[in-house]
Amino acid sequence: MGAAFSRTMMSGAVAAAVAGGVYRALRSRPRPGRQRMGPPRTNYAGRTVDLYAGPAAVLGAAAGTAVLPLPARTRCAALLAVLAAGGCGAYDDLAGARDPRRGFRAHLEALRGGELTSGAVKLFGIGAAGLLAGALLKDRPVDRVLAGVVIAGTAHLVNLVDVRPGAAAATVLALGAPGLPRAGLAAAPMGAVAALVADDLGERTMFGDTGVHALGAALGVAIVAGRGRAGLVAHAAGLVAAAAYGDRISRAVRVLSDR
Repeated sequence: MGAAFSRTMMSGAVAAAVAGGVYRALRSRPRPGRQRMGPPRTNYAGRTVDLYAGPAAVLGAAAGTAVLPLPARTRCAALLAVLAAGGCGAYDDLAGARDPRRGFRAHLEALRGGELTSGAVKLFGIGAAGLLAGALLKDRPVDRVLAGVVIAGTAHLVNLVDVRPGAAAATVLALGAPGLPRAGLAAAPMGAVAALVADDLGERTMFGDTGVHALGAALGVAIVAGRGRAGLVAHAAGLVAAAAYGDRISRAVRVLSDR
């Protein structure tokens, strides 16, 4: 138990150190270098923020995962999910910056009309990565599909709540904490968030699609790794319901945060 706790703490510490270091390095770049990584964004309150917390969270979560003594298939699944989700999110952050359409329905309607939006690329890419990671984590076909739904669905859930500063970070910490005694995989996204949450709350940066999807995918892998079929079914059902009522969830977060 003591060794497992030490490994979990080490994972969180490495994730925090890497995330914080990458974030500070990006913010210290000269202005022309910053502009090459994409223009600043305007948040819900009209304040100008950067998106540096996103790549910092991706690299922090990946580093924290890499130092854990995991089976090869589990390590590959976790890194695949984090890096693929972060990459798909980064594509949407850059290519879809001026696209006002949000949510499953909007992107699927555009697809039916013959337009492949950056949001649709993100959704399909993260879904495919979730299924591949699930295939590495589980042996039976049904469990693999359920695992893919949980990984992609958790990534989407964290994105749904990312409508106010601190909301995504709070969700990652709340979802990850119960799984820490069972498996140390949740420590990596939690450590990355802990290093960045102050600037997120201070409205100096945002996680963006890059960060929230990577953090959510990392949590999804942690959930999948520690549960059997019954747990997978329960989580998958809840996440599908959350996706179906995504607009209501985002609206509820806005109302609660603005009180």
